[in-house]
Amino acid sequence: MLKEIIIPDLGEGIETVEVGEINVKPGDHVDVGDILVLLESDKASMEIEAEIAGVIKEIRITTGAEVGTNTIIATIEADAIAEPETVAEPEADVEVKAPKETAEPQTPVEEEIPKAPIEVPVTQRRIVSASPSVRRFARELGCDISLVAGTGPKGRLLKEDIQNYVKGRLGGEPGANLNRPLQPVIDFSQWGEIETVRLSKIRRVTAVNLQSAWQTIPHVTQYDETDITDLEAFRKVYKHAAAKEGGKLSILPFIMKAVAHALTKFPDFNSSLDSSGENLIQKKYIHLGIAVDTEAGLVVPVIRDVDQKNLTQLTLELGDVSTRTRERKIKPAELVGASFSISSLGGISGTGFSPIVNPPQVAILGVSRAKITPEYNGSEFLPRLMLPFSLSYDHRVIDGAAAARFTKFIAEELQTIKNLL
Repeated sequence: MLKEIIIPDLGEGIETVEVGEINVKPGDHVDVGDILVLLESDKASMEIEAEIAGVIKEIRITTGAEVGTNTIIATIEADAIAEPETVAEPEADVEVKAPKETAEPQTPVEEEIPKAPIEVPVTQRRIVSASPSVRRFARELGCDISLVAGTGPKGRLLKEDIQNYVKGRLGGEPGANLNRPLQPVIDFSQWGEIETVRLSKIRRVTAVNLQSAWQTIPHVTQYDETDITDLEAFRKVYKHAAAKEGGKLSILPFIMKAVAHALTKFPDFNSSLDSSGENLIQKKYIHLGIAVDTEAGLVVPVIRDVDQKNLTQLTLELGDVSTRTRERKIKPAELVGASFSISSLGGISGTGFSPIVNPPQVAILGVSRAKITPEYNGSEFLPRLMLPFSLSYDHRVIDGAAAARFTKFIAEELQTIKNLL
């Protein structure tokens, strides 16, 4: 018996995803757990696995198409052992067809809903987060919302954004279209062989979000460093205790604890501007977004309630979340709700960098690679392990003096081991 394979709930705030890869074709036999499709949202890649074994009869989506929750991916003819699971399906058919038998004129939309899914054509437009009323307002004005930069929480499009965009277009103001491609059209093949590689959905949407963040947030970056010689010595001893629990202790859990303490002491850094830009929303929770480098691009899963967890708990959770993120097993709900972010490049290289604030957050910490340098203690130079880090912040909320106090506090916390346990 045929069974439909549908896309599960994508999570709060995710309306559509792009079909990145289709790993099966009609006639293929799949087993439980086989990867059927790779979906890409603006935050992460998600793999759709086969829940039953059987033969793929039809593929109803195409690579590059935008699809949403409950879209039918394919139909599968279940193996004989799985047939009992589909006994109740005819009842669902009756329920779907029932609206068609109703002659009431008040429900014309329901009557026109087809059982078979409509294939969504491949589109180059970016995903836009906007309420139905804002979308309707844009349609009334004939405005293409994919061209408008949202200034609401998480880049959400507001009615004011539509009004300002249309006003700017009518007035011929430059910059009314913040998302217009900035790259000139150049035929690079005139100088030699080239290859065009399509960016992943994560990288494309990240580019739009970062451009919007850079253009709408007045960024300032504060640079600092701290001596972690004693902390590293402690880590080498304590890592054995973490290993017994199955974790691999790095310097990052210590930094997370220090940041949690700093956010408690300086609540403005753990806040967001409201949609009017006139009020500050201070959060009583501390959820840290930790940037993870993946093949598809940078993904930022969220570690919740960091202030309530010890080093071992953070080590285990960080390892689990990082692994599942790289293996595309992370859930959409685990990628939202951060109140502050940390981007650590210390495992790679670099002496310092300026990360871009991820709205609606107002600050982000960048951690670079620690290095042994000669430090003068008042009488002699001694080799010390120094950790460079930086704080990028929204200058509308935070001033330079507060940022300097914040980084100084983190530097001192990382030198006071007992505070991090």
